Amino acid sequence: MFDKGTSFLDRHTQPSPEHNLRSKRMGLLDEGKKYPATGSGRSGQPNKLGRARLAKEIFSGRYLPGTAVLLPEIAAEYQMDVDSVLKVFADFQTLGMVTLSGKHTATVHSPNPKEMHEAYEIRAALEELGGRAAAPALKGNIGELQRELNAMRAAVRQLDFDSFTEHDVRFHRIILQASQNEVLVRVWNTLAVDLRIRGSVEKVAGNLPEIVESHQPIIHALGRGQGREAGLLLRNHVETVLEFLKKSDSGLHRALHKDLELAKDVQQAFFPQHSLSIPGLTCETFYQPAQSIGGDYYDFFPLQGGRWGIAIGDVSGKGIGAALLMASLQASLKAQALHPHLDVSIIMSEVNRLVHESSPGHFFASLFYGEYQPATRVLKYVNAGHNPPMVLRWRDGRCDVFPLETEGTPVGALEATEYTSATIRFEIGDVLVAYTDGITEAEDCRGEFWGQQRLENLLRSCRDRTPRQIIQCILDEISAFSKGNSLRDDVTLVVVRVKDKVKP
Repeated sequence: MFDKGTSFLDRHTQPSPEHNLRSKRMGLLDEGKKYPATGSGRSGQPNKLGRARLAKEIFSGRYLPGTAVLLPEIAAEYQMDVDSVLKVFADFQTLGMVTLSGKHTATVHSPNPKEMHEAYEIRAALEELGGRAAAPALKGNIGELQRELNAMRAAVRQLDFDSFTEHDVRFHRIILQASQNEVLVRVWNTLAVDLRIRGSVEKVAGNLPEIVESHQPIIHALGRGQGREAGLLLRNHVETVLEFLKKSDSGLHRALHKDLELAKDVQQAFFPQHSLSIPGLTCETFYQPAQSIGGDYYDFFPLQGGRWGIAIGDVSGKGIGAALLMASLQASLKAQALHPHLDVSIIMSEVNRLVHESSPGHFFASLFYGEYQPATRVLKYVNAGHNPPMVLRWRDGRCDVFPLETEGTPVGALEATEYTSATIRFEIGDVLVAYTDGITEAEDCRGEFWGQQRLENLLRSCRDRTPRQIIQCILDEISAFSKGNSLRDDVTLVVVRVKDKVKP
């Protein structure tokens, strides 16, 4: 959940065993479905056309940030074998745009312009070195380079960005290979430069004629065997592309920032107001998205007969996509809860059906929903795959902890599923703590999770604290544990204390 200060190449770690188990429960993989066998491509190598198309669509934002995808289904769509698709997604994981979960699932993230710029700065340095070293081998032997440049010119005239990218990549690879420096080639591959070129070409489309013609002086210098001049020209070429990228990304960033701020304001309106008061309870909440907006969800709302609905959930993914799906989930839940006399288990089944019908494939959300009757202090609840909220009760010098869990898969994971409900009667002084896994999956510098047991142990010591003090205590402990590592998952806390009897 929190970054651990890892390097650019390995910052995306594998999910925990608990996460993998949860993903299976959520129905991400259809165990009975026949997927293309790995390694089934005719050539054993990634299909170039499929790879180009897939890379372009990931960069262009076909998949909303936070979307979970099935690699076998992508393989079928792009006419590639699963191993080839896995290789493409592994390259995108290096770019920080994908997190792989095993060999069959991946989560797509937003591209990071800063990382793209840093990669181009590294590329500029390695191409300068490559040009210096390649000059002796390419002196008087530039026919292949000239053919690639001519093909680039033709592609630009035809506005064929895919063709331009292929020839641009070949041009620079010819030089690197002629340098006979395996370290430079490995760094180029590690940076996934061909994917980065594909991702940037449309951003700099208006400058492509200038970019294309900057290759010609490089060819002339290499043809004369002038390594120092060729190296400087290659560095200048890459840095020129970088400047065009920065101008493009700065304008895009301003537009996105404005849209995100507006989306953040809209999302805040979905959450209950702090002035909301449930009879007999003291309630405090905390919400912090990993990005500007997120997919965690909590709500309190009045129902007929003096009852109150209480909900907390966690939508798969982060960012705008998760926020949109969270809004859909909230609307579905409220619509069902307002039907009188429906049992909470039936409400959850209907929410599951509506979410499954109206959401993209592989979307799911864990959700806890309860209906509280202040007059009797009874909470009837159903848990659809969410971290069990805990009720803490202090008596006779000890603290009993009651986890609120029932049978049921996350909503949206399966087309039809049944849920069971349960009931608990609060006593005065009880504390209810509900949370999302951004709390328990906080990581320290070694990648260890803070975990549910640490949360439970901390809560046992909070007998005389107010809900606001309990939330602050949890946040302080997580901050000390993670030593200030940045947020990688949305964090939500709902803390409720039963304060007194409610008059009929």
